[in-house]
Amino acid sequence: HLVIVVSAMGKTTNALEWVYQYYIENNIQKYDALQEVKIFHFNILKSLFKLTDEVYSDIQMLFNELEHKINTPPSEQIDFEYDQIVSYGEIISSKIVEKYLRSIGVNIYWKDIRSLLITDSNYKEANVLFDISTPKIKDCFNSKAIYICQGFIGGTEKGNYTTLGREGSDYTAAALAYMLDAESVTIWKDVPGVLNADPRIMPEAIKLDTISYKEAIELAYYGAQVIHPKTIKPLQNKNIPLLVKPFLAPSEPGTIVQNITEKLSLPPIYIYKYHQVLVSIMPKDFSFIAEENMSLIFRHLADQKIKVNLMQQSAVSFSICIDFDERKLHGFLEAMKAQFDILYNTDLTLITIRHYTDDAIQKVISNKKIIIKELSRKTARLVVK
Repeated sequence: HLVIVVSAMGKTTNALEWVYQYYIENNIQKYDALQEVKIFHFNILKSLFKLTDEVYSDIQMLFNELEHKINTPPSEQIDFEYDQIVSYGEIISSKIVEKYLRSIGVNIYWKDIRSLLITDSNYKEANVLFDISTPKIKDCFNSKAIYICQGFIGGTEKGNYTTLGREGSDYTAAALAYMLDAESVTIWKDVPGVLNADPRIMPEAIKLDTISYKEAIELAYYGAQVIHPKTIKPLQNKNIPLLVKPFLAPSEPGTIVQNITEKLSLPPIYIYKYHQVLVSIMPKDFSFIAEENMSLIFRHLADQKIKVNLMQQSAVSFSICIDFDERKLHGFLEAMKAQFDILYNTDLTLITIRHYTDDAIQKVISNKKIIIKELSRKTARLVVK
């Protein structure tokens, strides 16, 4: 009884984001951007199938749907439009993988997760409605068979497509595991497992053999790319182990994330978030940053769907570190400017070190200007230029 959850291929999500961007700008480059996505996938088809195979027409139909979409004027709900376009990456990839597995003799059942994993309408960051989804999922995946479906995407009760946030395929797998009472979840990655740093930044990064659910949640929260932030909760709630393994070396053990009672001795773990903005907010009347001011600030942050990565408060100012998104930042600044003076710095990096040592901190701040430095028992956080 196996459920395979498939992500988009290569950099398809990024490529479809360009299609979306040109689409909402009514930029004619949307056609070239979509053509690039099509060429990428048809080159994969040519490497796997005969030119007479029906998979070509199946995939062409999906691209026809996308082309029809970008020929239709966008609504003012741009996050909604994002999900209607970007969700196709997983539909296309899952169709290709299903057809290939069938061609080599695997009896497999393709399922469209958009009608099964029901979410709210918080487009781009949709929340799974477990009470509604669970009976649909159990009814669909009810036989001892091999199934394939899509990660990252879902659908509302009205039938609109939604996405679960970048890297959301991991979360899809965890949600399905929770609903189906799975024995385990395995996430296949292009790294040996969960590492203590991004090997592109630190080539000397080492693999962590075992970590606890709690540690995995902390790493995901601070921005570790290998695990989606929402993935751990459904697994921990039912004590389902998570294995992170390399698809280039499937026999290697990878990393296991599970319930651990004993204290583990972990090395410093480094997490980098680039393209950060530090926003400092001060009331125009020099009043204290009190509860009513904080409430207003966070309301405007929520309105713009801005996630705060770090915050720091003084008597008359409040600073937040956020991901750079020009549209969201502009909307937030416009909403705040009547009551607050605001300063901000762009092109910053937020470095988090779990289980830090003095040497670990020195290693990352060499030749950098420190703007904010926060230390707790187990975690060091630094905003640097």
